[in-house]
Amino acid sequence: MLAMIRHPATKAEAPTLVIAHGLYGSGRNWGVIARRLSDRRDVVAVDMRNHGESPRAATQSYPDMAGDLAEVIESLGGPVDLLGHSMGGKTAMQLALTRPDLIRRLVVADIAPVAYSHDQSRNARAMAGIDLSQITTRAEADAALAPSIDDPALRAFFLQSLDLRSHPPRWRLNLAVLEAEMPKIVGWPGTQGVFNHPALFLTGGLSTYVLPEHREIIRALFPKARFAKIPDVGHWLHAEKPREFEETVRVFLEAEASS
Repeated sequence: MLAMIRHPATKAEAPTLVIAHGLYGSGRNWGVIARRLSDRRDVVAVDMRNHGESPRAATQSYPDMAGDLAEVIESLGGPVDLLGHSMGGKTAMQLALTRPDLIRRLVVADIAPVAYSHDQSRNARAMAGIDLSQITTRAEADAALAPSIDDPALRAFFLQSLDLRSHPPRWRLNLAVLEAEMPKIVGWPGTQGVFNHPALFLTGGLSTYVLPEHREIIRALFPKARFAKIPDVGHWLHAEKPREFEETVRVFLEAEASS
């Protein structure tokens, strides 16, 4: 079973929301948004396999990750509302197409059901290449990553998965498997099916992950898809403008709940 961070509702009036993070992330990354959305519903942020405190596995395929989410949702008594970003968004789509009975409403953040050409393997190699036995502070780890990863915001994101309380420090990521399985992660298994429940595809205005030519593909699989865009943000839209992201998700979920 995946590790879960539970945010109990202040006053439960709506279905549980499950949040699936993206590559190299964790449920902890979603703490602020999850807490704010828990005013009216229970919110559960998971650690995906090979991330955070969840079990380590030999594969990172979308059918396998969707199976993990199905197990979580069934344990919660499903169906639920499901939000996924990037890798988590593809996992959410995979589950919606194969087990639509588990999902009432779907939010997919800045990803499409297509294969991408970019490769995130170098980031796994950069993290794995640090000699953690010589690291005692986050600043030292940041300096060690800097020659390989020049974006300080990206380094800060990766370093959220560094456990400095461990002796020696350790990554809360199964970097070897994530690198080996990268073709599956950036790819798409070509899953067929139709999800006939409401779905929101929420993108960053500066992101190139969801292009106009992807809309036809999305609509074929998700006929009730709606599209929304948060301006002036990239792929990490929930981190760059968390309040706008939260409000857009809230409006979609609550409007659908009342319709």
